[in-house]
Amino acid sequence: MGCFSSVELVMAYIRRISEVNLRVNSVLEVNPDSLRIAEQLDIERRQGRTRGPLHGLPILVKDLIGTDDRMETAAGSYALVGSKVRADATVVKKLRDSGAIILGKTGMSEWANTRSRRPSNGWNARGGQTYAAYHEQQDPLGSSSGSAVATDLSLTFASLGTETSGSILLPSEKSNIVGIKPTVGLTSRYMAIPISERADTIGPMARTVRDAAMVLQAIVGQDEKDNYTLASPFSNNYPDYAAACNLGGLEGKRIGVPRNVIEVLPSILDKAAIPIVSSFERAVTEIEKAGAIIIENANFTAYDAYRISSAPAQALAADMLSGLPKYLSALNSNPNNLQSLSDIRTFTRNSPEEDYPARDTDLWDMALLAGMNNTSPGFWTMYRQALYLGEEGGLLGALSRDNLDAVILPTQLAGDIPGILGSPVITVPFEAFPAEISVKYNERGDLVNTAPGVPLGLSFLGPKWSEESLIAMAYAFEQRTLSRETLHRVVEPRT
Repeated sequence: MGCFSSVELVMAYIRRISEVNLRVNSVLEVNPDSLRIAEQLDIERRQGRTRGPLHGLPILVKDLIGTDDRMETAAGSYALVGSKVRADATVVKKLRDSGAIILGKTGMSEWANTRSRRPSNGWNARGGQTYAAYHEQQDPLGSSSGSAVATDLSLTFASLGTETSGSILLPSEKSNIVGIKPTVGLTSRYMAIPISERADTIGPMARTVRDAAMVLQAIVGQDEKDNYTLASPFSNNYPDYAAACNLGGLEGKRIGVPRNVIEVLPSILDKAAIPIVSSFERAVTEIEKAGAIIIENANFTAYDAYRISSAPAQALAADMLSGLPKYLSALNSNPNNLQSLSDIRTFTRNSPEEDYPARDTDLWDMALLAGMNNTSPGFWTMYRQALYLGEEGGLLGALSRDNLDAVILPTQLAGDIPGILGSPVITVPFEAFPAEISVKYNERGDLVNTAPGVPLGLSFLGPKWSEESLIAMAYAFEQRTLSRETLHRVVEPRT
């Protein structure tokens, strides 16, 4: 404590960004007002006024999260460059009120990976391709990729990401950091570019569980501008998430292992599944040594049906067709006069910077062809089908049948079912692919998916509003294993 002023901290982070950003492309822009804000916060501290544990600490936010300042909020696309949000996103306002400095905007998979079935994770027209730091051309995975890479490389104290289905968890795993995907409604989505009102959530990404818990504490709360937050059971008396970090967090906990979910890994990843499963088994052993009770075969009974069902994807598409027009109509300025997903698709197809048709729009094409939004007559029946796959046939059924405190999964498999439910997950770094693993590229052939040294993670899944308990378990596991510092990056800033 007391080693740096906020101005010095911001200057150091900006230097670190300038050193490595040409290689990793994780930061889209730095807030031009960050030093001025840091100066004011230093004055407050010298006067004996601090706003909380985040006072004067720089935080980066994903380009999906609105900031009412001189930066863009554009989902990585030129379609929204120049648009202006009506106000700060509620989570951004809460960070500013807590004394955090919004340092800049991070790169992401354009439009949160909703544009194409064959994306390059981390690519967007505004900033190009983001790379993770553990192998040359490493796939950063998931749409909150810039937030993950920047946090891993200490270009910021922490960052905010958004998740619909895996977009915090997966990039956190591949960048060897902690990611918390909160319950939908624990954090407000007001003035964040929407994908699905039922699935979208905003959460912290940090290098340790405690740091992530501190950021989560600052951004939770009810917000009349997002009615999902009004369902919170906490009113204004939220748990102390940082205080949940204790070494005994796993003692006596009943932890389920859904073997039928893990069994699908070989069909997804082929030979790369072998080291993931081996790492997972070592994690199970560590959790049992920490005093937890492992419950085998806590299976998701409808998981086979989930894997062939189109209902979850259709529900997200229907939400997007409804949510985007509402967001666009609420902008203070909208230079390209975009009113709908159809307008966004037209702009994308006619803008050379958007790299169409090399990067197609087939997910948008299918959503528009289906023509179902979330007020369409068939939507509710279809959504209930999807919800069953996550509830009784998925995570909630597993938790209730065996009276579990949590379920654990390799992070690769942890996002889908909680995405349907809107339930929380925490991923913690644990090990990496071994030296003998073969290098494997993504479908487009431009990013390395699997390679020696690429990080792996373990995820803790729980019922809605169980973040406090999950943080305790994740912290206890993190402190037993301390895997993060054992991995080697191929790029490092020097400042």
